Amino acid sequence: MLAPYACDPGASRGRLFPEALSTFRSPFQRDRDRIIHSSAFRRLKHKTQVFVEHEGDYYRTRLTHTIEVAQVARTLAGQLGLNVDLAEAVALAHDLGHPPFGHTGEEALQALMAPWGGFEHNAQAIRIVTHLERHYAGFDGLNLTWETLEGMAKHNGPVTGELAETLAAYTARHDLELGTYPSAEAQVAAIADDVAYNHHDLHDGLRAGLFTEADLMDLPVTGPAFAEVDRLYPGLATMRRRHEALRRVFGVMVEDVIAVARARLAAAEPKSPDEIRGMGTTVIRFSKKLYQELKAIRSFLFHRMYRAPSVMAERARVTAVVADLFPLYLARPELLPEDWQGDVAAADGDRGLARVVCDYIAGMTDRFAIAEHRRLCGGGQPRGS
Repeated sequence: MLAPYACDPGASRGRLFPEALSTFRSPFQRDRDRIIHSSAFRRLKHKTQVFVEHEGDYYRTRLTHTIEVAQVARTLAGQLGLNVDLAEAVALAHDLGHPPFGHTGEEALQALMAPWGGFEHNAQAIRIVTHLERHYAGFDGLNLTWETLEGMAKHNGPVTGELAETLAAYTARHDLELGTYPSAEAQVAAIADDVAYNHHDLHDGLRAGLFTEADLMDLPVTGPAFAEVDRLYPGLATMRRRHEALRRVFGVMVEDVIAVARARLAAAEPKSPDEIRGMGTTVIRFSKKLYQELKAIRSFLFHRMYRAPSVMAERARVTAVVADLFPLYLARPELLPEDWQGDVAAADGDRGLARVVCDYIAGMTDRFAIAEHRRLCGGGQPRGS
């Protein structure tokens, strides 16, 4: 049974291009399936989370991260009486717009695209599902429902100020009401992202040897988790001890979100999804106490993992890959594949061509970007490395 503030697929605001309803799937289930079968979703397998994809088979990629986010989103949505399929669809699509090399690649493209409308991965995800995926006879993109697109655009909150070019263009055709908060399902997808990366970045940092379990004993949440495991299972093997402790950290976050959301929903008594959107704040969030504790963990990860010397050296190397490829394609668009030449021909001046080049590079996997750099730039080390 859905709560009154959950998004009902039968009351969906529909799709930009009307389609007959499926005989066996709800509109949100159909969105989920289209996302999973998209080319952009498959490419997440070989895109960076923190470590460059080729550095080790055990580290998370964008795809494994996305699957973990979707699992958390389904759990939270189910516990809160929300539409599980919509929460899952938004979760599965939330990282489609990430370029190769994670946030490093995004920062490189932001700098390169600054003169031509900029780059932002949330806006790029919307561009992918409304324009760049070209498999269906009747439309470009995936023709997702309004609710899924709204969740993708606003899962981190209202989009204010100057809109990214892509969001502005799409909203002019299909108003996503970017100034309001999103549905509770989209808020669930956003907090599920936080839960997943807080959990798995600890796992990956330990596996990479960037810090040790002893370092985590001094932090909130992780310290008590390891202490409990040591009390219950003294002398446990290292990998089992690590897993037992970090799954407790995971559980603390999920239980906290559920408790806080239930309390806030009970107090507000929203009667519809639009009442959730109009609350002026998020209803799905961590408690103040846990939020502060997680900030301490994120600060630790920032200094010990995201800015570790080995990670920074790799960041410089892959930034140079993007920095070399972008001006090369811009000067010689004939180097783009044949199936991109139609976009090149249709591009409106330098700004339009830059967007085409940006779309092409943003769609690359880590390994393809590195291989293309090696092929086109003489096989040497990228400049700046």
